[in-house]
Amino acid sequence: MDRFLARLIDYVILFVFNMLVIGFLLISVIMGSSAGMFGFGGGGFLSGVVSSVLFSAVYLGYFAYLESSRGQTVGKMLMKLQTRGPGGGKPTMEQAVRRNIWVALGILGVIPFIGGFIGGLAQLAAVILIAVGISGDTAGRRGWHDTFAGGTQVVKIG
Repeated sequence: MDRFLARLIDYVILFVFNMLVIGFLLISVIMGSSAGMFGFGGGGFLSGVVSSVLFSAVYLGYFAYLESSRGQTVGKMLMKLQTRGPGGGKPTMEQAVRRNIWVALGILGVIPFIGGFIGGLAQLAAVILIAVGISGDTAGRRGWHDTFAGGTQVVKIG
């Protein structure tokens, strides 16, 4: 439950950031339109592509940078959790990117009309598979994304 709450906190932070900074400033002001999230909305093809790419880059960058540099995102800090690499220290940038690559599936929003829907379904499938993997691994509490990253693990530190 702590991992779910940590991820939820991070998503709220990212959602607010994306809507304010990317959604308003970059899409509305610079491009002169109001593209929807991950390719949905009436902002035209170019703004849908730009928003999908930027949102995906921000989400992946947030998780990868904070996990590789601190071992924790803001949500994990608040929930007293830490991501550790295979050796017990912080994961490398490559491990953190591999562990979180599924958050960038929103990039599928570049596909006209159905990309946002496909990207959302792909992310949902990834989350379900992660939850099932964590529940099934009672000893290490690792999901497929931890295995894909080379053996990362989230641990309680407080």
